[in-house]
Amino acid sequence: MTIIDNAVYVDGVRHAEPKSLEQTFETLAEHGGMAWIGLYRPTANEMSAVAAEFGLHELAVEDAISAHQRPKLERYGDSLFTVLRPARYLDETETVEFGELHVFTGSNFVVTVRHAEMAGVAGVRRRLEARPDLLRHGPEAVLYALLDRVVDDYAPVVSGLENDIDEIEDQLFTGDSNVSRRIYELAREVIQFQRAIHPLPGMMQQLKRGFEKYGVDSELQHSLRDVEDHVARVISRADSFRELLQNALTLDGTLTANRQNEASARQNEQVKKISSWAAIFFAPSLVAGLYGMNFDHMPELHWTWGYPMSLGLMLATAGLMYGIFKKKGWL
Repeated sequence: MTIIDNAVYVDGVRHAEPKSLEQTFETLAEHGGMAWIGLYRPTANEMSAVAAEFGLHELAVEDAISAHQRPKLERYGDSLFTVLRPARYLDETETVEFGELHVFTGSNFVVTVRHAEMAGVAGVRRRLEARPDLLRHGPEAVLYALLDRVVDDYAPVVSGLENDIDEIEDQLFTGDSNVSRRIYELAREVIQFQRAIHPLPGMMQQLKRGFEKYGVDSELQHSLRDVEDHVARVISRADSFRELLQNALTLDGTLTANRQNEASARQNEQVKKISSWAAIFFAPSLVAGLYGMNFDHMPELHWTWGYPMSLGLMLATAGLMYGIFKKKGWL
């Protein structure tokens, strides 16, 4: 069994650390309290064993095994199934890594299922164990603390994405050929991030509707409202990121088109110059070619001034064409 931590808490204090699920169930029956079991990538058989001990719904168990779920909150009888998508920003690769956390909560148990490496669950357990006054409120305290930790961990992700977008704005005006690819990669990460956070407000509304029915402590209610405020701020910033990236992509397209137009204009100028000089040299060549033909009867062939005239004609024609092209701005 891939159990990371298995403990039974009585009045908010760690009371026992059972070695198996059967012992956990027996300890709960004997001493009461709450069991908190942490699992890491359990197999189908392992999840079936947990489901059998705590009466978990088969649909929720199937989701926990297959993973790749979107954030959601579903109630099955007396138990609650919550899916969260933790995220962390990797400075080394400047990318966002997404995890998946499933939380089963019942009247006297919490089962957390992780499908990625994350220290958040262990950190929440340590923090709650240092606060027995909170932990004694039971599974709701654990669920709300996990929500709080996941949302708090979004802050470095937001900062990392914001920094990446600032770098893109600098790249746009340097002519970096890789900026378009970077914009697309960032846009994909922002979309994944939005998918992780957009369902959270609805999930929290579901939890708030159960405050009165399940007698949730006022301190826990205040904690959830605080998390809700943080989620609203994260969503606002993430949505602005997507708009900024769309604007950056549009600007990149405009700048690329302008650079292509400028390159095309420069190329046209070069073509004009080459064509102009070709035309200038063609006129003398035409005259010289005509007088170089071996015919006996040609105008001014035996005229004393024929040779100077032909040279003058060539120079005059070339000069005239040069003046025309110069006036048109081709030279």
